[in-house]
Amino acid sequence: MKVRLPKIPLRRSVTKLEPYLPPVEGRAGKLRLDFNENSVGCSPAVLEALKRLTPEQIAIYPEYEATTKRLARYFRVRPDEMLLTNGIDDALHVLMDTFVEPGSTVLIVEPTFSMYRFYAQLAGARIRALRYEIEMRYQAETRFPEEQVLRALKRKPRALLLANPNNPTGTLITLDQIRAILRAAPRTLVLVDEAYFEFAGTTVLPWIRRYFNLVVSRTFSKTAALAALRLGFLFASKEIIAALRRADSPYPVNIAALVAAEAMIRDPQAMRDYAEMIIRNRAPLMNSLENMGGRVYPSDANFLLVDFGKVGTRMVARLARQGILVRDRASEFGREGFMRITVGTAEQNDRLLRGIRVFLDSR
Repeated sequence: MKVRLPKIPLRRSVTKLEPYLPPVEGRAGKLRLDFNENSVGCSPAVLEALKRLTPEQIAIYPEYEATTKRLARYFRVRPDEMLLTNGIDDALHVLMDTFVEPGSTVLIVEPTFSMYRFYAQLAGARIRALRYEIEMRYQAETRFPEEQVLRALKRKPRALLLANPNNPTGTLITLDQIRAILRAAPRTLVLVDEAYFEFAGTTVLPWIRRYFNLVVSRTFSKTAALAALRLGFLFASKEIIAALRRADSPYPVNIAALVAAEAMIRDPQAMRDYAEMIIRNRAPLMNSLENMGGRVYPSDANFLLVDFGKVGTRMVARLARQGILVRDRASEFGREGFMRITVGTAEQNDRLLRGIRVFLDSR
């Protein structure tokens, strides 16, 4: 459908943007395995803390210093090495605003988190997109194109945006690969987005004092189950964080998110238990999907990329009619069949598998 633009001129970068399509409305009450959210819910400690919010706290602008210090201790960084953001989306926005000039180059490796391209385009950057090497013929496998990335870095792009593990492939870039990238790109800002860190256990966060060009992002939307409150983090050298603060809005994170975050880090076992449960359930779900005819790509995150071939898109639609939501990713791979499925509890996974079996038996 053609969009009618207002008579007031828009920035050229905005006119070229493809709008992001968020989750459809009406997801409440359904089995939501489509957006990699925590499928259990937040810690009871978070709910209790939110109940204690006072009218005065809600009426005034939030104060960040005390919470930032406590969160910095939790992440084992200094307060001046961390920036609180309104989710990872806001983190990407402030990164682009701070470091990316119109016409400069941003390097990404697709398929990946779509907001990397979105915010780079919004900033007026030129996108250089490489591709994950995806094997579909003999075995389901994805490989990070390290050599292509290293060659592209010789042209000194302004930024390289990497998800580790990657969404939607679940691919984990090794520490040796990241180290080679950082050494090859001293004048390129390298973002390593660790949104799914807790499910993989691999991190480069301690490296921010070793590599001046490294920025690490984290979120409390996954294991902490605070997606609705929008809380993300950027970590880097104090010089980079200082630059980001200059471009950041004064109150990006609301008081409810701050209160919930403090409660969450007082109950870290809840996050550990959830991550361990997902890791424990990931392999059995993968095996079951393969036994049903799906080609499942190994994942170090809380989701699986699955290829069910020509029936994939119809399967996604049929599952939705059963109240089971998974994410159709066909558009990113050039053909029908691909879907991304969030790993849930054993009971949730069983319901999903029963729904798939009903669809397969009805064909």
